[in-house]
Amino acid sequence: MTVRTGDELPPLRIPITRTLIVAGALASRDYQDVHHDAEAAKEKGSPDIFMNILTTNGLVGRYITDHFGPRARLRKVAIRLGAPNYPGDEMVLTGQVTAVAEGTVEVAVTGRNGIGHHVTGKVTAELPTDGPGTGDAPGTGDAPGTGDAPGTGDGPGTGDARKRTTDSPATTDAPMTTPDTPR
Repeated sequence: MTVRTGDELPPLRIPITRTLIVAGALASRDYQDVHHDAEAAKEKGSPDIFMNILTTNGLVGRYITDHFGPRARLRKVAIRLGAPNYPGDEMVLTGQVTAVAEGTVEVAVTGRNGIGHHVTGKVTAELPTDGPGTGDAPGTGDAPGTGDAPGTGDGPGTGDARKRTTDSPATTDAPMTTPDTPR
């Protein structure tokens, strides 16, 4: 896969359902009643329950890893919420590559719903440059046990993300290639 500054990611359409809103809040241990109790949300001035930021953060991360493949690692997610996501609406995520550096890519992400911009921000991801599973589709060597599973020393919670995080990578407009790039 070759990645260049200016590349646009295909849109991802996400139906906003009550189940998604409530499940996202519960999964992230956000028990605020405005995320699961419509009457309480209305008492607090909202027309209905609404999605929490942690669910939005997860959907933005999914958008990036769905595009760049399961071995892409999120290194920085900086988002801002705008118009709430209410049940019955649809959020459409779009993205554009804003920078490519050695082994990393920065993507400006926008999520729109029927009211306006739900989320805007930038995501920096580290892309694999060698080894199995550098493709962007399942079944390319990314099965559990290939180094991405928790407990293998390079999965979530192992501390390796702190060692590789940088907020100011050098950028270039040169394309970045992976072993999947045709030669």
